[in-house]
Amino acid sequence: MIDLTPDPSILDPIETASRDEISALQLKRLKWSLAHAYNNVKHYKDVFDAKGVHPDDLKQLSDLSKFPFTIKTDLRDNYPFGLFAVPQNQLSRLHASSGTTGKPTVVGYTKNDIKTWSSVVARSIRASGGRAGDILHVAYGYGLFTGGLGAHYGAEALGCTVVPISGGMTERQVDLILDFKPKVIMVTPSYMLSILDHFEKRGIDPRETSLQVGIFGAEPWTNAMRDEIEEKFDMHAVDIYGLSEVMGPGVANECVETKDGLHIWEDHFFPEIINPVTGEVVAEGEEGELVFTSLTKEAFPIIRYRTRDLTRLLPGTARSMRRMEKITGRSDDMIILRGVNVFPTQIEEQILKCKGLSPHYQIELTRAGRMDVMTINVEASKGAVSDNDCAASARELAHHIKSTIGVNSKINVNQPETVVRSIGKATRVVDLRKAKQ
Repeated sequence: MIDLTPDPSILDPIETASRDEISALQLKRLKWSLAHAYNNVKHYKDVFDAKGVHPDDLKQLSDLSKFPFTIKTDLRDNYPFGLFAVPQNQLSRLHASSGTTGKPTVVGYTKNDIKTWSSVVARSIRASGGRAGDILHVAYGYGLFTGGLGAHYGAEALGCTVVPISGGMTERQVDLILDFKPKVIMVTPSYMLSILDHFEKRGIDPRETSLQVGIFGAEPWTNAMRDEIEEKFDMHAVDIYGLSEVMGPGVANECVETKDGLHIWEDHFFPEIINPVTGEVVAEGEEGELVFTSLTKEAFPIIRYRTRDLTRLLPGTARSMRRMEKITGRSDDMIILRGVNVFPTQIEEQILKCKGLSPHYQIELTRAGRMDVMTINVEASKGAVSDNDCAASARELAHHIKSTIGVNSKINVNQPETVVRSIGKATRVVDLRKAKQ
């Protein structure tokens, strides 16, 4: 792979500022954000008052722990515009979640918010190895989902030439990669595997394409998945993090020269790690639930938002700003199987150890009597599709899962291209236990 380490002269000054400079800027902006939310959003005034805290109580960064959390239910309870801090005529954009588990969560952006969002995504693309003038292929979904338009505006802010294809039409994705010769692709890692399938189906070596950088986000993925994609495409696979409640993609990003965790753009987002049970802030370096407070958002300030993502904070390396480890899972995605905590990413790691299996999978949870059953539907890799090969792969995967995670599982090894594909965020777990009660 090509060395894409950036010249330090092209970085934003804040990326290499001292910790004292970063902390001073954060304190100034945090005071503004708390006051902005308190003075302009009834919900925040009510919950601050109920807890007996006021924005003036913030004297140092650690004082943020005195303020109440915001959770997804708060967004749904204030649907659609109850958490907005500016009048509607100052809004440039609205985005929303799908609302598949209840009312959608709605977020809004002023013109300045869009500029800020574009700048942090541009910074993320540059950290990944993208540069002004590069052709960048956006295969994240466009529309109310923040991924496609967030990537698009950031790429244009950096000076890239954008191919706004969105998700789906996988054959066309391959055609445009071959014809337009993009250097960078932004897409979910699970959909990148679908694109890989189509290259291989057409007998095209993906290592011979123009792609040098893949920026993957919107779902947890493992370092084993990174190795798989980098080997298949001979390109850098870099992690981007974001969520619509905090901004969208571009809250944090790996640096291509280190790939050792995602640097949080701390001049706009203040991170905390808490114990997900007690809500207490944990010591630096300890794993827990990631919490974010926005520092510069005008339309939709967010105070101590519980993301449910599990990670830990680490000191900066390639940039001065702190890093977060790759997300290991979500506290609300965790499978509790006969008393053992299991995350889909743990299953993914074991699948990728088995040479007879492809990376596509889906976990199905059912109940037999009083016992929970985990069935893992996977695919045989091409060339390993005989009954004997499939049976051997099933035994191997079951052994890896039992020995590393500590649970028994049922393994179905299917023929290639039979596990459902995703064109956006992958549905890794199908829980049928409640349906059978």
